[in-house]
Amino acid sequence: MGDWVEIWSYLAETPLIWLSATLAAYIIGDWCATRAGRAPLVNPVLVAVVLLAAVLWLTGTSYADYFEGAQFVHFLLGPATVALAVPLWLHRATVRRALLPVLAALVAGSGVAVFSVLWIAQAYGLPSDLLATLAPKSTTAPVALGISESLGGSPTLTAVLVILTGMIGAIVVTPLMNALRIRDWRARGFAVGVAAHGIGTARAFQVNPQAGAFAGIGMALNAMLTALLAPWALGLFL
Repeated sequence: MGDWVEIWSYLAETPLIWLSATLAAYIIGDWCATRAGRAPLVNPVLVAVVLLAAVLWLTGTSYADYFEGAQFVHFLLGPATVALAVPLWLHRATVRRALLPVLAALVAGSGVAVFSVLWIAQAYGLPSDLLATLAPKSTTAPVALGISESLGGSPTLTAVLVILTGMIGAIVVTPLMNALRIRDWRARGFAVGVAAHGIGTARAFQVNPQAGAFAGIGMALNAMLTALLAPWALGLFL
């Protein structure tokens, strides 16, 4: 037992241990999802979060210490967000042909996401800083964190809410779309991209390539609209 404590004390001083732990947790999550036939409930991100939370709790590691080593993953969120322009460009002709339905779905999805959470939060009497934290929860993490910080919210709590929103969306999207008998992969993908950002988009790519492409389009457009809509909506509620 003493040897294990000494080994762990040495590893804990190495920042790369948490980057390695993050990657290992996701690999295990993806393996579990594959073994489960990509069942919605066995989401790789959800499995990875549970595993990492357990490791941090068992080792008594603070989030600040974990983030010091895993922040490279956070850094990659920026380039990943810029890369959202790729599916927009590749499918520009399709988007142009369906411009009105796309815009209507975008405004409806983004508007409901922002206004509904602000209305519910205000109904429960939450303070203004929490409203600012909640407003961008349905957009991709780098954009959501920037919006939250600029509005006076808590970026850390916003990050948690963004992850929860994405995981819930990725879990319910397939059974929900099947229950509603929505067969158009473009509509299915765009809906999950708007509502569940990156995690939902990853799930859409697992189900169908066209759904994944339109999920990426929905995520990119929703990020731009939410950046404009969230501050205005918050001002109305305050």
